[in-house]
Amino acid sequence: MTPRSESSGSHPKKTAGEKIPEQPTAAQQKSAAKKTAVPKQAAAKKAAARKSAPAQSPATKSTAAKPTAKPAAAKKAVARKAVEKKAVAKKAVAKNTGPAKATAAQSTAKKVAATKAAAKKAPAKTAVKKAAVKKATTTKAAAKKATTAKAAATRATAAGPPAKKAVAKKAVAKKAAAKKAPAKTAGAGKAAARKAAPAQVVPPEMEIAVSPAVDAVDRERLLGGTHHAPHSVLGAHPVPGGVAFRAFRPYALSVTVVAGELRAELHDDGEGFFSGLLPLREVPAYRLLVGYEGTVLDTEDAYRFLPTLGDLDLHLIGEGRHEELWTALGAHPTTHEGVTGTRFSVWAPNARGVRVAGTFNFWDGTGHAMRSLGSSGVWELFLPDIGEGELYKFDITRPDGSRTLRADPLARRTEVPPATSSVITSSAYEWGDAEWLDRRAEAPAHEAPFSVYEVHLASWRPGLTYRQLADQLPGYVKNLGFTHVELMPVAEHPFGGSWGYQVTGFYAPTARLGTPDDFRHLVDSLHRAGIGVLMDWVPAHFPRDDWALAEFDGRPLYEHEDPLRAAHPDWGTLEFDFGRREVRNFLVSNALYWCEEFHIDGLRVDAVASMLYLDYSREAGQWTPNEHGGRENLDAVAFLQEMNATVYRRVPGVVTIAEESTAWDGVTRATHHEGPSGFGGLGFGLKWNMGWMHDSLQYMSHEPVHRKYHHHEMTFSMVYAYSENYVLPISHDEVVHGKRSLVSKMPGDWWQQRAGHRAYLGFMWAHPGKQLLFMGQEFAQGAEWSEAHGPDWWLLDPGYGAEPEHRGVRDLVRDLNTVYRATPALWRLDTDPAGFEWIVGDAADDNVLAFLRLDPEGTPILAVSNFAPVVRQDYRLGVPEDVPAWHEAVNTDAARYGGSDITNPDPVKPEAQPWHGRPASIRLTLPPLSTVWLRPA
Repeated sequence: MTPRSESSGSHPKKTAGEKIPEQPTAAQQKSAAKKTAVPKQAAAKKAAARKSAPAQSPATKSTAAKPTAKPAAAKKAVARKAVEKKAVAKKAVAKNTGPAKATAAQSTAKKVAATKAAAKKAPAKTAVKKAAVKKATTTKAAAKKATTAKAAATRATAAGPPAKKAVAKKAVAKKAAAKKAPAKTAGAGKAAARKAAPAQVVPPEMEIAVSPAVDAVDRERLLGGTHHAPHSVLGAHPVPGGVAFRAFRPYALSVTVVAGELRAELHDDGEGFFSGLLPLREVPAYRLLVGYEGTVLDTEDAYRFLPTLGDLDLHLIGEGRHEELWTALGAHPTTHEGVTGTRFSVWAPNARGVRVAGTFNFWDGTGHAMRSLGSSGVWELFLPDIGEGELYKFDITRPDGSRTLRADPLARRTEVPPATSSVITSSAYEWGDAEWLDRRAEAPAHEAPFSVYEVHLASWRPGLTYRQLADQLPGYVKNLGFTHVELMPVAEHPFGGSWGYQVTGFYAPTARLGTPDDFRHLVDSLHRAGIGVLMDWVPAHFPRDDWALAEFDGRPLYEHEDPLRAAHPDWGTLEFDFGRREVRNFLVSNALYWCEEFHIDGLRVDAVASMLYLDYSREAGQWTPNEHGGRENLDAVAFLQEMNATVYRRVPGVVTIAEESTAWDGVTRATHHEGPSGFGGLGFGLKWNMGWMHDSLQYMSHEPVHRKYHHHEMTFSMVYAYSENYVLPISHDEVVHGKRSLVSKMPGDWWQQRAGHRAYLGFMWAHPGKQLLFMGQEFAQGAEWSEAHGPDWWLLDPGYGAEPEHRGVRDLVRDLNTVYRATPALWRLDTDPAGFEWIVGDAADDNVLAFLRLDPEGTPILAVSNFAPVVRQDYRLGVPEDVPAWHEAVNTDAARYGGSDITNPDPVKPEAQPWHGRPASIRLTLPPLSTVWLRPA
């Protein structure tokens, strides 16, 4: 669009209801005159000022009171000069139209009336007296010269705008001639008196008026979406000559300023621009009446407001230390300067311009340009009368001039996918979990019972909303005895098949299941049921969708600028640039956001290994060593340390869990404790034991006859069990994509598969570390999990023939959790070698493992697993001699679980026969494919 040439000074039309501001009264003029005169000449100057007055308009002449005792000559001179002034004024009005000019003429008329009223009160003056006055004032001629010129310019302004310089020059020349003429007549004396009355000039800022129209350069930038400071152009601004009002309202037919009783229609400058210069001394409180075809919108002017972000916010954002970033950036319904609306802000440092587009402007952001807040890279705009539920995006002009429409990176609510817009929202939720929050910090996670039920919310019971899940999930999990649920990523994601691991809305719970407050209700319901809530968090990477974070403002911003560092080799996504402080701030604040705003009790951080290594899934030549020549991603290390330290400092009782599959040193070590590698710890609370998971499932997949050759796969975990604080995960990753469900990994017939499944769970719950089990595995679902249909709940239908077998496995899980939570030996010293003792770990030929778990007081529980499909009678095991008897606490072969019901029903007493290096021993009957727990009687 070709920009219009610079305005020549057109002015808005004067409306019928326009209120003209009053000019100074005669008393005010008198006071001002006293301040500008030399004290010795005060009396003479005052007398002259009372007689002086500017040229009268016809209106003034007809309404002002006539002075008394004036000589006939003086009257004639005044009348003659009034006629001359009237002619000049008419000529100026004819050439210059608009309310500003009419107002100036009426102001002059009021000045004349006020001056004549003052003159009426003064005694008649003689020509001699006037000559004396002139003589007294001529000594000040040099000093008054500038003031006289000002008065002339002011009178010229009253007749028309400053753009008409010819009129102003003519008035100045006329005044100069009057100065030089001798004051020999009454008329001349009056002219001299007028010359000595500078008190009637308007304030200096109104001396030389300016054109109110937006200039050509600003017009082009506003139309093109590249203006970084629209508030400096649009809105109301004091300028020489009054207050300039400028509005940019595409598609509007008219714009009228309303300030109290004042109504002034702005001039239509074309292309959606409107402007006007009103003779006001200061910017008033005002609204805009914007006329469109068929309607008139009464609204506030978005460009009259100060920024909604303060210096502290911008300073913290610039430093990458704004721990509550979600309160500064994004869209927030608020009341600003007494006006309700929504404040928008976004970080886009490479953008040439940013505008807000949404349902409120029919997705045309042309008229809603944001301002750039200094060097922070933040753009901001407060839009009055915009509230919750409106959809929006940011219309960004890239460095190359092209445009892109982007969802808000800090949107706290989104449309339901596949729609991609952000939604304005605020929370009104009232929490009821204060008791839970107070209690959760009583003990650290690694010293407390911690068994986790992993849930994919969208498919746990397909079709349920957050609020419907709140009616079912807490009761189900509580009945099974789990201490926590872990929710697979609930942050918004465009593709359901990613299970939530390719996030586009890092600050928004997925809209598929409801609103953010609905999600709060689910978390609250779980807490009130005594269940902690963990959430999968994905700071490693993000998808390449062109409406989300990828090259957000036209250049790499959230991703690394080096393409080799940016591209994730496994998932076709982009890795975050952990070395950029604003990106780290975005992620650290996001971790806090979920914990503080949604009361999340822990974050399981996904794909940590892919963050820690520069050569992760990359071949030689595809990565660059760090500054020390190593393969460690030092930026990612610093980010993880900062995130963990910040979360643990700000949110008591939370836990962070790393999904880290390598032998990185110090994943759960404190960040300030340096390890052998020279790095401080990463600062996590717990780490997934991926090695244990892999080894133990590998062992269980072998036929029992071959297991003796793989016995070490079940014992090796104890070599490193206390190097970190571990979680034992049987997660969704182990039951999808051809890996088969847990029960289907077991060899043998259906009975043996279920028996192996139960024995494995018994071994897992007794092993040092915390437990995690994915949904569906608690009742031995035979099919792989699919997000399309979720668990096979029909297996628990009483009408299904094999229902007792599946229900028996679920009953076992409940009993394992019940005994586990009631037995401190199974969790109190999970991270302390003093809490574990082998009884027998080398019985490979028997496929038997036996060990003790101990609490801090030394109270033991004995776990024995027989992974052979045969019964072992009178199997002798060494035990502590100070336990008088043992009885079964759990037997996975019990009939109620679907087993063969080979048990040890009576207390088992130790014999004084040394065995396995211990002074006493017991003899047990070991059921086939089973795990038995025994505790002191």
